[in-house]
Amino acid sequence: MGIAPSLEGSRLRRVILRAPSLRYPLPTDLEGLIGGEVLREVRRRGKYLLLDFGKGQVLLHLGMSGSLRLVPASQTAVKHDHVDLVFAVGKQEIALRLRDPRRFGAVLWLPGSPEDVATHPLLAVLGIEPLTDGFTPRWLFEQTRGLTAAIKTTLMDGHRLVGVGNIYASESLFRAGIDPRTPAGKISLKRYERLVPAIRATLTEAIAAGGSSLRDFIHSDGSSGYFQLQSAVYAREGEPCRQCGTAIRMIRQGQRATFYCPQCQK
Repeated sequence: MGIAPSLEGSRLRRVILRAPSLRYPLPTDLEGLIGGEVLREVRRRGKYLLLDFGKGQVLLHLGMSGSLRLVPASQTAVKHDHVDLVFAVGKQEIALRLRDPRRFGAVLWLPGSPEDVATHPLLAVLGIEPLTDGFTPRWLFEQTRGLTAAIKTTLMDGHRLVGVGNIYASESLFRAGIDPRTPAGKISLKRYERLVPAIRATLTEAIAAGGSSLRDFIHSDGSSGYFQLQSAVYAREGEPCRQCGTAIRMIRQGQRATFYCPQCQK
């Protein structure tokens, strides 16, 4: 995570709010609550970023088109730059700047310990993290018994599993050789023993590669990710499968595009 190594251990100098609200009203008293406090840790929970200041945490969500950048605090803000968290980093001031053209993102103050924060309504409903020890083939097998929903949409259900977005679900299912339309409840434990490692490997490689370059995806330093450029099936409709040469197909599932190889995934 680019933000963590740059800002952890740094002291928050000030908070600049340039809009009254995003998805929710912005916490106008945030500077009074944590101004002068040290950022202890940066964590992620699903699509939420949590900045831990000891007495509580700032929750950030990018919505549909938001981005976070680390910029010099003196850099002039432009349209849609709604929030700056300004930190003293060495001898300079660095702003963690939230840009959100559609204003579907969020900046909230959650007081209390990490355990208290975990019970917040936005976080309590989130499913298991796929890179934790608890995410096992047996766990996924048991969670899906009786489900008629397709495995692709099941993997993207944040109430069960977080962090497996559209690209990663398509890529993981290809690696595991599973048709994305297969009902989750009909997949055997043996096949989940292929899928769970495939999900872990896909996410691990994506993190190492810098994420997935969607239209609005931007790193904290302003660069874009490039995992999508390495995809086996995603966004490759009509192109030959890298494994067998069959043309990649695209279907719609839950209003999202799914890409798969009809030969390799059965």
